[in-house]
Amino acid sequence: MSCFICERIEMIKNETNLYFVKELETGYVVIGDFQYFYGRTIFLCKEHVTELHYLESTFKQKHLEEMALVQEAVAKAFKAEKMNIEMLGNADSHVHWHLFPRQQGDLQPYASKGPVWWVPLEVMEGEAARPTNEKLAEMVETLRKTLDEVLESE
Repeated sequence: MSCFICERIEMIKNETNLYFVKELETGYVVIGDFQYFYGRTIFLCKEHVTELHYLESTFKQKHLEEMALVQEAVAKAFKAEKMNIEMLGNADSHVHWHLFPRQQGDLQPYASKGPVWWVPLEVMEGEAARPTNEKLAEMVETLRKTLDEVLESE
């Protein structure tokens, strides 16, 4: 059975993943395929496990610490007013985090406030939400630079 996240990690290792931002000790930072929420980022765990509690304790603690640093960098890079962070794994059963920079009114016209999932999936993950290659390259560079700054300040 193939794993979509493992396939994406292989693309990073083969240098064919245009969304790749940076490798950390426990995971890989990538820009999300869809940018309805501008700056949406995914943090992919290097270990193929379906649940966080399956990770060895020291690795798990480091992974959570790194996820928090990625969240900080995403918030700064994309000027978030609020951050939403989720680890679901219902579609792709491999530990990975969705980091959504939020802005006032970003759910309009669907709701005034609430979770990102109140935007219809066909809108949030529709072709209109896919960044151009130029925009993607700009986002990757912006986040890479900001993440480096956050990591250096640690």
